[in-house]
Amino acid sequence: MISFLRRTAACLAVMLAAAGSVTPLSALAQQEAAKEAPAAAAPAPAPAPTVTKEVIDNPYGLEAMWRQGDWVSKGTLIILVIMSMGSWYIIFVKLWEQSKLGREGRAMGAGFWKAASLKEGATRLKASSAYRYIAETGIEANDHHEGALTENIDLNTWVTMSVQRAVDNVNNRLQDGLAFLATVGSTAPFVGLFGTVWGIYHALTAIGIAGQASIDKVAGPVGEALIMTALGLAVAVPAVMGYNWLVRRNKVLMETVRAFGADVHAVLLGKSGAAAAASAARVR
Repeated sequence: MISFLRRTAACLAVMLAAAGSVTPLSALAQQEAAKEAPAAAAPAPAPAPTVTKEVIDNPYGLEAMWRQGDWVSKGTLIILVIMSMGSWYIIFVKLWEQSKLGREGRAMGAGFWKAASLKEGATRLKASSAYRYIAETGIEANDHHEGALTENIDLNTWVTMSVQRAVDNVNNRLQDGLAFLATVGSTAPFVGLFGTVWGIYHALTAIGIAGQASIDKVAGPVGEALIMTALGLAVAVPAVMGYNWLVRRNKVLMETVRAFGADVHAVLLGKSGAAAAASAARVR
C-alpha cells in the first residue's frame, strides 16, 4: 500500500513537471506580439530640415553710395555716366559712317569708271556719297576757272587745291567725335579717382567723429569709395580701345578716298590738256 502511494506521488510529480514545461498557445501568441511590438512602435524618421538663405542687404553698394552721397559724389557719378553714354554713342555712329563709306567705295569701283565722262560717272553715285562730292568739286573747279582772282592761278593748281580740299573735308568728317573719345579715355580714370578721394575723405571724417576705428567701420566706407575708381576705368577702357580701332579704320578708308581724288585730278588735267592742245591746233 505504501509502495502504491509512492508510485502515485511520483507519477503526479512527473505530470506536473511536464505541464510546467509546456507553454500554452496563448502564451506563445503573447511572446510573438511582444517581439513585434518594438518594431511597430519605432518612430518614423524626421524630415530633413529645410535650409533657408538669409538675404543681407549690402550697406556699402552703389545704391547706398548714391542714396547717402553728397552732391559732389552724385555729380561725379553723373559725369562718368555721361562720358560712358557719349563714348558708346560715338563708337556706334562712327562704325555706321565707316561702313557706309566702305559701301560707297565699292559702288564707285563698280560703276564710276565705266561711265563715258566724269559727269556721267558722278551722277551714278549717291547724292550723299563722299566720292560724288569729290568728283563734283573737281569738275566744278575745272569748268569754272574764271574771274579776275582765279585767272592768276593756273588750272592745274586750282583743280589740285579744290580736289585736295574736298578730300580733307571728308577726312575731317570721319574724325568728328574721335576727340571726345580721346578725352574720355584720358580723363575718366582721374574723374573716378577724384570720386574715390572725396569718398575716402568723408568716410574718414565720419569715423573720426564717431570715434570708432574697427575694421567694419573702415573697410566698408573705403570699399564704397573705391567704386568710383572702378567706374572710371570701366568708362576709359572702351573709349581708348574704340578710339584706336576707329582711327585705324579711318586710315584704311582714307587711302581709297585719296586714291580716288588723285585719279579724278589726273583725268581732269588730262582732259584739260587735250582740250588745250586741240584749241592750239585749230588756231594754227
